[in-house]
Amino acid sequence: MTKSRLAVLGLTSLLLTATACAAGTDATTVPVGPKLSKVLFAGDSIAVGEALPLSAAFKAGGVDFQSIAAEGGGNVVGPAAEENWPAISAQITSAKADVVIYQLTTYDWGTEQEQRTGYQNLLDVTTRAGSKLVLVTAPPIRPDDFYLPHMADLDRTPAVARAVAQTAPDNATFLDASSAWGTTYQQTRDGKADRSADGIHTCPQGAARFTNWLLGELAKRPGGFTPADPGSWANTGWSADRHFQGC
Repeated sequence: MTKSRLAVLGLTSLLLTATACAAGTDATTVPVGPKLSKVLFAGDSIAVGEALPLSAAFKAGGVDFQSIAAEGGGNVVGPAAEENWPAISAQITSAKADVVIYQLTTYDWGTEQEQRTGYQNLLDVTTRAGSKLVLVTAPPIRPDDFYLPHMADLDRTPAVARAVAQTAPDNATFLDASSAWGTTYQQTRDGKADRSADGIHTCPQGAARFTNWLLGELAKRPGGFTPADPGSWANTGWSADRHFQGC
């Protein structure tokens, strides 16, 4: 049994408790609107790891899930955006997803105007595709020499993304994930590896907790979505993926 697999074994009961508590706080709410049937997830290599439990969780809940998260950047803002944005735009258009979730990335650097333009382009393409956009913050990182010159830009991204989402409240939502991750990089949590030792990526426990949190946030939105019991997806083998070798 791999180390990553062991890290998740104790998570099911924790997630079950969290889910039960969340359900108890809003038990009388009945989601309205079209039923959630497909989710498209985008981001950088952090999101690549998170997509593993997200895929298992959405499948368990009867929702089609597609990830276009990519190593080296989300390609909405940043050094590779100009080259790769046409392909990202085409993928969003062809996905025909109910919801497009973009996790802000560690490559979303640039001027405030460049960031605003990138997020606005994302919102415009998503809206034209008939999808709703969810912008969600990335987990805090422990910057190395590569990221240190860009931290001022990265620290600005949540405020810029929130401002863009607020221009179209019927089509876009901004989610602050600090309740899932905290406000500073934390390598271990509850005595287990939560984030990779590289200071950037997530370990299975962190990715699973984020998944449970994100599903809970989506369940609050109109659309008839009820998250699957964490016991149905938390320990289904995804934690052994090579992406978590740094844990």
